[in-house]
Amino acid sequence: MDEVVIKGPEELARMRQSGRLLATVFAYLDTRIEAGMSTMQINDLAEAFITRTLGARPASQGQYGFPYVLNTSLNHVVCHGVPSTQQRLKPGDIVNVDITLEKQGYIADSSKMYLIGNVSPAARCLVDKTYEAMWRGIQAVRPGATLGDVGHAIQRHADANGYSVVRDYCGHGIGQEMHEAPEVLHYGRPGQGLVLQEGMTFTIEPMINQGKAKVKTKRDGWTVVTSDKRLSAQWEHTIAVTAEGYEVLTLRDDECLPRLP
Repeated sequence: MDEVVIKGPEELARMRQSGRLLATVFAYLDTRIEAGMSTMQINDLAEAFITRTLGARPASQGQYGFPYVLNTSLNHVVCHGVPSTQQRLKPGDIVNVDITLEKQGYIADSSKMYLIGNVSPAARCLVDKTYEAMWRGIQAVRPGATLGDVGHAIQRHADANGYSVVRDYCGHGIGQEMHEAPEVLHYGRPGQGLVLQEGMTFTIEPMINQGKAKVKTKRDGWTVVTSDKRLSAQWEHTIAVTAEGYEVLTLRDDECLPRLP
């Protein structure tokens, strides 16, 4: 495994700046994503805002040959959904929008679920419980804890609500590169895995399925879907380990520390 890059105060300040800018991208999209628009329109809005308004770089564009600035994962798409002019949002849809942003050499990565129009209670519950699962993992972060503690907190919450954790994809270290060490699994056993220390930065981004955890990749080579075609949801934040616990570098203005049952 590659060595985990520990960030100092100056590096964390730059990551914090990228995280704040990324949060404003979501605030901008919050007032614009609606039924009838195509997922490519979401891509184009985000690209213009990141490059022209923020003077930043969409870090996903060109990464591994991906041509767009974000992923749009709709309904039973688990992750890596490709924006399309033909794919239009309709009432009842749930869609994950996953965006990366680089400013002054450092990258932030976050995703958010959008509920379009009147969404079924089952879909809304999945989205809410996935958000809670992400926060369970975040709240397990502190110096001396392990990545197994983080994964176990997420897995336990998903299991308790009758959902499945996708095991084929995981969170990751992040900094000057989008994908650094370590891999952050969303399942695990308490006390196992890498011991966390101040200055580590990584994403927590659980993908939670209504049905079974099994997934498959479509012929486009990018889009990952549930094998049983049931719904999937995902949320993501970029986290820094601090002396006191954690800092959410991509926290949005509409968020506060949730009260978890």
